Amino acid sequence: MIDTTTFRTDAFPANDRFDRWSACMCELMAPMRITSDHAGDFRATAHLLRLGALQVWPTVIPPTRFERTPRLVRRDTSESYHVSVMLDGALHVTQSGHDDVHPARSLYIVDMSRPFDCRPGGGERLRGIGIEIPKALLPLPDREIDKLLARRLSAEDGIAALLVDFLTGLATRSDSYQPADGPRLGGVLIDLLAALAAHTLDAERRLPPETHRHALVLRIQAYIQQHLPDPRLDVAEIAKAHHISVSYLHRLFQDEASTVAAWVRAQRLERARRDLADPALGAVPIHEIAARWGFSHAAVFSRTFRAEVGMAPRDYRHHMRPSPTAARGQLPGGGEPGRRRSRRGSHPAAQRPTPGRESGC
Repeated sequence: MIDTTTFRTDAFPANDRFDRWSACMCELMAPMRITSDHAGDFRATAHLLRLGALQVWPTVIPPTRFERTPRLVRRDTSESYHVSVMLDGALHVTQSGHDDVHPARSLYIVDMSRPFDCRPGGGERLRGIGIEIPKALLPLPDREIDKLLARRLSAEDGIAALLVDFLTGLATRSDSYQPADGPRLGGVLIDLLAALAAHTLDAERRLPPETHRHALVLRIQAYIQQHLPDPRLDVAEIAKAHHISVSYLHRLFQDEASTVAAWVRAQRLERARRDLADPALGAVPIHEIAARWGFSHAAVFSRTFRAEVGMAPRDYRHHMRPSPTAARGQLPGGGEPGRRRSRRGSHPAAQRPTPGRESGC
């Protein structure tokens, strides 16, 4: 799995928890003044994921204030940016003359080499995902990023929504990746952050071509996943929605080890497989599940499913039912149905998890 460490304050006595947490945060980010009205029994959790030069840390904490004072900046200059995605609660952030409240489904950027003040802005808890990224890795001038500091960036749509989906997926499925995936995922994250910053600043032309291309592929894949139920979704419609030609769309997918049509079909089949294996959907007719994911003809779905998975949808549903004699998701011979095809380009959650490390800071 990805190099991961879990921090839990409940591993310590109540009167030690806040000090332990503060020390962890100062080591992870930079020296800060950290205060909380809940310091007497501070219950917090964070999972530190190391993605090459980047660090990502999903966390849940009580309302807490983080201050990077001028004195602390002079004592320890950190040439990095901190990005926070707010999932629950709110923070009021001030830096370099910018001041804004950041509620759930928003994100903000602060420069760790300058003073800032992040204080609770509402909610009983703060849940979010932090990112530590060296400045040198973002392919935009510092003076451009300065325009974004402490600004509220909505994560409801566009590249920001894609970034949040990527991070939440990474947080919930970190054990499904291999150690070698860390730097690659870090590269994807850098491209997304760069594309978001450039798009917000209307500076996309300044991005390196490869960063721009990679971000465009991610946007296209997110668009496809959002429109899988529509049977009219095809290559021409996808290209039109992104203002590119069909031929350019095909060229973009050359590095994905799949054609566009094959990628769409694989995503639809993956979701149909998941629904067929769900006991809660056991009474839903197979043709309705097929239609739910864009297969308008039941016979076509059945043939496609059998060719990809190796058995008919009805048989697959039967084998995926829990029974006293067979483990869920296994064939009588011990293998898993649907392992014929390569997993490259498919959903990372399909990989087998391995345990991580846990500590109390």
